[in-house]
Order: sequence, then C-alpha cells, then structure tokens
Amino acid sequence: MGVFQGLKPEAVWGYFEEICQVPRPSKKEEKIIAYMLDWASKHGLEAKRDDAGNVLIKKPATKGRENAPTVILQAHMDMVCEKNSDTIHDFDKDPILPYVDGEWVRAKGTTLGADDGIGMAAQMAVLTSTDIAHGPIECLFTVDEETGLTGAFALQPGFLSGNILLNLDSEDEGEMFIGCAGGIDTVINMGYETEKTPANSFAVKIQVKGLQGGHSGDDINKGRGNAIKILNRFVWDLNRKYGVRVSVLEGGNLRNAIAREASAVITFEDQYRENVRADFNVYAAEMENVWKITEPGLQLALESEDVPAEVLTAKSTNALLNSLYACPHGVFSMSYRMPGLVETSTNLAAVRFNEPNNILITTSQRSDVNSEKFNIANMVESVFTLAGAKVEHGEGYPGWAPNPDSPVVKVAVESYKRLFGKAPIVRSIHAGLECGLFLEKYPNMDMVSFGPTLRGVHSPDEKINIKTVEMWWQHLVDILEKL
Repeated sequence: MGVFQGLKPEAVWGYFEEICQVPRPSKKEEKIIAYMLDWASKHGLEAKRDDAGNVLIKKPATKGRENAPTVILQAHMDMVCEKNSDTIHDFDKDPILPYVDGEWVRAKGTTLGADDGIGMAAQMAVLTSTDIAHGPIECLFTVDEETGLTGAFALQPGFLSGNILLNLDSEDEGEMFIGCAGGIDTVINMGYETEKTPANSFAVKIQVKGLQGGHSGDDINKGRGNAIKILNRFVWDLNRKYGVRVSVLEGGNLRNAIAREASAVITFEDQYRENVRADFNVYAAEMENVWKITEPGLQLALESEDVPAEVLTAKSTNALLNSLYACPHGVFSMSYRMPGLVETSTNLAAVRFNEPNNILITTSQRSDVNSEKFNIANMVESVFTLAGAKVEHGEGYPGWAPNPDSPVVKVAVESYKRLFGKAPIVRSIHAGLECGLFLEKYPNMDMVSFGPTLRGVHSPDEKINIKTVEMWWQHLVDILEKL
C-alpha cells in the first residue's frame, strides 16, 4: 500500500493513495471522473454521471436489509491546488506526494487534497466492503465544490433516490455539522493608467510570505494574517510619506483561501532610499510582534530591483492602495443565536495584474443570515466603487438552516456516544457546504456532515490526523448499520 502501509482502516488509506495519483483541480475533473467510472465498472457497481460531471455509484442492500432506507454518502472530487512558491508541481499532470509525519499525513510542498479525497476514499471503502450491514447505498461524487459549487448547483431532481444524506466533507473529528453559511463572491476589475517612470527613481521589491493561510470560512476567526493586507499597509504608509509609484502589486490565489503570500515592486525618489529601508526595518519588527502568536512563520523582505520603464500614475497608485486598505477583511460579526460561531465575514482573497491596464481583485463573503451576506458584499462594492472600479457579484449559494430535531442527527449522536463514551459537539459551520444546495432540489433531505480532523486546509500546510480517520470510519460504519 505504499506510503500508508500499516495505517487503519487499510481500505480507506489505500483508496486515498490511489486518488492522490489522479489530477483533480477544480473545473478540471475529467481524469478523476473517468477514474471513478472505470473503478465502478471494475467492481461491478452501477454508476452514472450527469451533464455537470457528478458521478453516482450505487450498491444494493446487504441481505436482510433490503427494506432499510436508502442512504446517500457524499463527497466532492475536486481539490484546492496550492503550492509553496519554491515547489515545482503541475496540478494538471503531477500526482500529489503524500507522506506520514508522525500522527499526521501531509503532502510534499502542495495541498494534500484530503479535502475531500478522504471522503471519496471512505465512500469507495463502503462500496467494496463485505462486512458492513447496510441498506441501499448511493455514493454521490460532485464536481467543482471548491470554486463554485458547480456540481451541487447542477444536480437535478431525480438523480438521487434517497432522503438521508451523510456529507463527508467536515474537518473536525467529534463535531457534527447541521448547518452552514451561505456565500457570495465579489470580483473587482480596476483599470489603471501608466506613465514613464519619473527620473531619479529607485525601485524595491517587497515580499510578505510564510503565513499559514487556510480556509476563508473555517479559519477566518483564528487570527491569521492576510499577506495582501500586511503588504499594502506598508506600501500605503510609504506612499503617504514619499509619494511612491506602484509597478505591480499581487498576492493571494483562490477566493476561498486566506492570502499567504504577496509582493510588490514600487518606485520612489532616490533620495528616500535609506528612509524606506529604515521604515521597513521598523515595520518588519512591528509585524513580527503583532503576529508572533498566530503567524510565527511570517517573513518580510525588501530588496533592490531594476527600475521599471513604466509605473502606475499617482492617481492609479492612490486608487489601488486606498481601496485595498479600506476593503474589509476578516470577521464582521459573531452569531448571537449560536455562541462562538462566526455569523458574517469577508475575505480579500487575491490581487492580480491579469491583463494590460487591469487589476483583478477577488473577494468572497459568507454569512448564515442571507441579508447580511449581501450587506457585507455591498460594503466591499462600495469601497471599490469609490475607486472607480467595476464590481460584479456572483450568484452566491444558500446556507443550510440547522434542524436540531433531525432523525439522522439523533442516530449519529447516539452512535458516537456509544462508540466513544462521550457526546459529540453538534453545531453549524462558517463555511460553504453543498448541503444547502441539495435542499433546494431535495427539500425533504435529512442531512448531517462529519469527518476526521484536518488542519491547514486550502494551503500547502494541509494535514490529516491519522487516528481520527479510524475513529471517523468506525462512526460511519456504525451509523450505516443503525439507520
């Protein structure tokens, strides 16, 4: 079984290792779809796919359980593709390279894809099991969960036949999720003008790296730094003092990941070069102190750069720096209905000079209150409208309203108590799950979401706890036998 030799349960880890060999970036799931359909055929299992690429694999009930309710197991096929800047990896072609690190499994320099490859692996282990007593099983593998919930949006009534769904896309063992936030993306296109770099200019490149990043929903309340914000704050201050010009300022990557790295090339009058270096040393020390608890790996660097031929005009420089500074980021409000849960947040995700004379700025907003989701999105819009930018909102996706009286939740809770001698935590999550969209197509669906412990999700620091995978598997099997 390769790198996972000896890990339990063997079937789950074996299938996860196979999945790691198949490229599956969001919106590029053709290879993993083909793999799943071929795998189902080899195991004599009924399978079908819809027009969006969602795959459904069915397994009949075990003997004597034919009249039990059909249970749907669900996970998504795509993965977030993030790598460290010094890692050479082509997510369209190269396999993920997992390895065991003590109590955890990680990947070499990239995201691991346990979100949600481990959910897929558990489904496959159930489908090929011979020692689990269960009713009819339907395993749903959806596409493009990470960048648009496309598969869930496209799911049609009638594709599924069950009314009980176990979502295998959570990241905290011992916690069961019965609700989730809705979300919306807000994308900004900011035009800019350039001019010949002023005479007697000096150029520097400023970098921010070493941050943890993480999931823009589940990790937004953990006090992590946003590289774009940390970088822009310093450049904004230099602009106020010395009138800098931006040549380029970029950072972040995916709309649902907190920005881990950012960099900028700026110019200013040569007479200020020592002032800027002194200011940088002071700022770096300040940031090290500010972030020493939540971001101990933070690194700031400043180095001389060749003077570019052109830079943004003063007006365009000011518009960019002011709007990035003013753009809200992080937790906006906490929930009064479920203490400890983030109600509303926003993520300044990425800044890219994506084409001549245009800057693409990507943000995402979440809330478990629909009106507040739009409120925070409008707040982001207002900031960039003041800067003269073009702002567009995505379609968004609905939240999943909690139902504490859910029958499947009661079965799952009792199962956990019986297996582990303690009660699980039952709560909502400030992240988007596909469950809200499933309810739109299947309004009678009874659902719960649970999973093993993952950390650093959506970043190259992603890791999955080995012991909790075994516990989660035991829990899943027991639920299937008791339903």
